[in-house]
Amino acid sequence: MDGRSTGDLLDNAIKYTEHGSIRLSVKAYEMFVRIDVCDTGIGISESEQAQIFSRFYRSREVSEQQGVGIGLYLSREIISSEGGYMKVQSELGKGSVFSVFLPG
Repeated sequence: MDGRSTGDLLDNAIKYTEHGSIRLSVKAYEMFVRIDVCDTGIGISESEQAQIFSRFYRSREVSEQQGVGIGLYLSREIISSEGGYMKVQSELGKGSVFSVFLPG
C-alpha cells in the first residue's frame, strides 16, 4: 500500500480539526493490521457517512475548504485493491475515527 491513502486521512484530520488533537495508532493482529486516524474535528453527520467515500462528494459543511472530494474515494480504492477495507465512526461536532484494515 502506498502512503497516499493514510496520508489523505491525516491531511483531512488536520484540515478539519481547527482545535483539539489528532492521533494515529497502529495495531497488528494475527490476520490483519489496523490503522486508526482519530481527530477531535468537526465530525461527520450520520446521514453523510456513507456518501463521503463517493467520488467528488463534498459536504456543505466544508464547502469553504479547498478540495474536490476525491481523496477519501481514492484512499478507499487503494486500500480495497490491497485486500483491505476502511470504515468511519464519527459524531458531528465531536470528531472522527477512520479505521483502515489491511491483511497482515
